[in-house]
Amino acid sequence: MSRFVCQLLLGLLLSILAASMTPAQTGVVENALPKIASGDSLKPSINGTRVTGTTPGKPFIFMIPATGEGPLTFTAKGLPSGLTLDSKTGIITGSVKKAGSYVVSITVKGARGQASRKLKIEAGDHKLALTPPMGWNSWNCWAGAIDDAKVRAAADAMIKSGLAAHGYQYINIDDCWEEKRGDDGEIITNARFPDMKALADYVHSKGLKLGIYSSPGPKTCAGFTGSYKFEEQDAKTYAKWGIDYLKYDCCSYGEIVRPKEPEDFKKPYRIMDKALDSCGRDILFSLCQYGMGKVWEWGEEVGGNCWRTTGDINDSWGSMSGIGFSQNGHEKFAGPGHWNDPDMLVVGMVGWSANLHPSRLSYIEQVTHISLWSLLSSPMLIGCDMTRLDQFTTDLLTNDEVIAISQDPLGKPAGRISDNQGIQIWSRPLSDGTIAVGLFNTSQQDAEAAAKWSELGIEGKKPVRDLWLKKDLGDFSDQYTAKIPSHGAVLIKIGKPTVTD
Repeated sequence: MSRFVCQLLLGLLLSILAASMTPAQTGVVENALPKIASGDSLKPSINGTRVTGTTPGKPFIFMIPATGEGPLTFTAKGLPSGLTLDSKTGIITGSVKKAGSYVVSITVKGARGQASRKLKIEAGDHKLALTPPMGWNSWNCWAGAIDDAKVRAAADAMIKSGLAAHGYQYINIDDCWEEKRGDDGEIITNARFPDMKALADYVHSKGLKLGIYSSPGPKTCAGFTGSYKFEEQDAKTYAKWGIDYLKYDCCSYGEIVRPKEPEDFKKPYRIMDKALDSCGRDILFSLCQYGMGKVWEWGEEVGGNCWRTTGDINDSWGSMSGIGFSQNGHEKFAGPGHWNDPDMLVVGMVGWSANLHPSRLSYIEQVTHISLWSLLSSPMLIGCDMTRLDQFTTDLLTNDEVIAISQDPLGKPAGRISDNQGIQIWSRPLSDGTIAVGLFNTSQQDAEAAAKWSELGIEGKKPVRDLWLKKDLGDFSDQYTAKIPSHGAVLIKIGKPTVTD
């Protein structure tokens, strides 16, 4: 049975269950809301990634993520030759003329003051995804019900909701956009996507980027036309349309080759990577083959910017926690430009069909989900209906201190340092000299968890900050202990920053 059919049946089943569930059973209970900071400051702030990359001579687009009471105006000093900034929108466009590392001083001014920050633009070969991609993908909400109007609505909502102002930039179409090949071999979109270039232009006009989906086999997971034997032509078509991201899903490639040796797994991705390199446009390359052949060990070798390490996620504690907490050990294979991908986010309204429902993860479990994905340096691809974001989901996705962990330019994902009776401690070093630590309670009861200095490799009195509360907790010696609800998490930052802008 194909992924598409399985997901369709799952979506229908979950929709039926949702209709019969009480609010308590779905986790949507006001008194179950975890304590997390809410809302943006009225003072200007520059958010999101501190480093972005491009290939000299190829089109570049980057919207400076900034919040604060408007209208906001932007200035930039030190932009490389070939790039220009729109002072009203904060969108940088053009193409960098020469390879190099450029440190740009960005300033945003608003009604309540101004903020400044450095943005590093790395121009050279293989400089994409220097931090994990952030954005939206259509599959976990719409699956086969996706169309042009829903993609445009997602782009509109990314701006209107403010998520783009926190660093989310990709709007990715998953499967089900393809129709057939023309007489000249060029891929043709189906009736639900009448003009892909016009759609890309619309997304780009907002400062966002457009992603698309294909397969190295003759058919995609949903049975549409794949890229087998048309890789170079498809890459050029994507470039002509203005595509910025390709999710490449193995699916029917197993009908062509039954992988036995490591090279059998690698070959189709090498072919598409070569095609993308020569297509004339920067297209982030996302490998999707569900962790087969230990892809984390060779994904970078075949040009992958990120690679799926697991099967598909769904909005249950068993699925999310089983996937997320199985990532230990993979962190040594990831870093700037190449990331492990444990699949898309399952918060907000999801459904894998036209019938959506609130995520079945409780609010507490959703905090665990985002905490863990941020520590893991996973791509942060929202999987819900962007037009129906509630306040909790918005607050969950726009906490800049949590996003800063995901987007830390040092690019060293977390590993697990202890696992004892359902209490797991994960940590990662940060570029400012501090340590991000997640304390997780995977058990069925509330429990205490301790982050011990001896296990973290630090000593002495250290300041601790709660990133979800955006609150300094004080100085602690030897360890920090917190009581955590069942399936809950505490995300902290330990130490005093030694490196600043």
